[in-house]
Amino acid sequence: MGSSPQVLSVDALVVGAGVGGIYSTYRLVRAGLNVQCIDMAGDVGGTWYWNTYPGAMSDTETYLYRYSWDSDDLRSYPWNRHYIYQPEILDYLRHVVDKHNLRKHMRFLTEMQNASWSDQEKTWVVSCSDNLVIRARYLINSLGLLSKPNYPDIPGISSYAGKLIHTARWDDSVELAGKTVGIIGNGSTGVQVMTAIAPKVGRLVSFQRHPQYSVPSGQGTVPDGYREQINQNYDKIWQDVWSSSTAFGVPEVTDKTMDFSPEERNKAFQRVWDQGNGFRFMFSAFGDLTTNSEANEEACKFLRSKIDEIVKDPKKARALKPRDLYARRPLCDTGYYEIFNRDNVDIVDLRDTSIESVVPEGIKTADGLVHKLDVLIFATGFDAIEVACSGFPNMYIISGPQGAFANFPVVIESEVDLVTECILHTESKDKSKRVLEVKSEAEQQWSDLCDKLVEGSLFKTTASWIFGCNVKGRKTSTKFFFGGLNQYRNWAKNEVATGFPSFANP
Repeated sequence: MGSSPQVLSVDALVVGAGVGGIYSTYRLVRAGLNVQCIDMAGDVGGTWYWNTYPGAMSDTETYLYRYSWDSDDLRSYPWNRHYIYQPEILDYLRHVVDKHNLRKHMRFLTEMQNASWSDQEKTWVVSCSDNLVIRARYLINSLGLLSKPNYPDIPGISSYAGKLIHTARWDDSVELAGKTVGIIGNGSTGVQVMTAIAPKVGRLVSFQRHPQYSVPSGQGTVPDGYREQINQNYDKIWQDVWSSSTAFGVPEVTDKTMDFSPEERNKAFQRVWDQGNGFRFMFSAFGDLTTNSEANEEACKFLRSKIDEIVKDPKKARALKPRDLYARRPLCDTGYYEIFNRDNVDIVDLRDTSIESVVPEGIKTADGLVHKLDVLIFATGFDAIEVACSGFPNMYIISGPQGAFANFPVVIESEVDLVTECILHTESKDKSKRVLEVKSEAEQQWSDLCDKLVEGSLFKTTASWIFGCNVKGRKTSTKFFFGGLNQYRNWAKNEVATGFPSFANP
């Protein structure tokens, strides 16, 4: 017979100790609740614990890729670059947890295995690894938007005799120096990995299905006085972020592209190219790149011309140039196109010859060629996944489907604030009535609104994980609220102010 499980009773269980789980734990502990946070990882960090691949970096400037609620920490915690790399992000999150004494509420190497709601006891009963059972009135799933690695459906993967790595589970023990390395995937992660490892490997081959538009990130050491200026203006910076649509700290202009001459358009595009940041390029030159195909094509022409200008080999330049619209999640880089001027970096355009299978030696393409590889890297992203779901009382999801499409740390704060308000509202009731569940009709109305808001957006015209198109066989769906962070926060404030009309006692 097995031993009896260890039973732990708490007010709230937070699953996941990433950016969302840390803030959820902080808010609920501060509200006076008995909170337990668990994570299957060995420490805090979430996405930034697991994603240790070379070049992993935020695409939001450092001064915004942090929590807004500790004003002293915003101004005193050290940083000296425009963008922040994975080890620095992990150090920052550990610092926040230790500074606010949250570690005593956390258990690591603990995985949620199943959860069931007891309607009689108004309690979630959660079975975990290590024979642990946690009973909690509230279940907050903060598993992260990008947590489940997506492996491509390519025949023969299991036959590969070399080293195979997915960027979401990077293996530092694999030696890349001097090796022939192939990589599948050229989204944000793939671009970062390729740029970082190109100078180190013997040979790098990018197997590219969908070329991506990318702009310089603007990464570098901040100049003298930059940090001081940020510190002096932090209050205004956050006011602007909360009232913006994308929350990336870039100007969101309304100028229409075609109202300007070709020379003026090129000048505006060049200006944001020189400043760096993909979101700046998409939203700060003109205001209609995501809604007007003619305007978008002007941006495409500029970006294609930059590829021709940077990449000296016409064959490589041709392979790198997208033929579709500039309508995926904006990418930025630290010299991506430049690496293709290296003799040891090549590209296989899968638009011309597709991958037939993975074989023990490497990758076999449809033209019969076998590309011999020592290491094969999958940079193929995630199986990406509302703050609450009908049918699940007292359960909330941070970074779930149809949250606001904006700077993720800022979105996470906004969602956790709403979840906390829901829980505090529930706690104010008599014990027998401490249950809150979103109405099914409200859930459907939100889903319908998300579908309506994306109509007319050029994002919908390209295959992207934003709509689930990166997973073979997956039905496309609207995974985000495209009304802007400001509108999401206005909705949340109204929901709280009017007594949670979208929720009901089951």
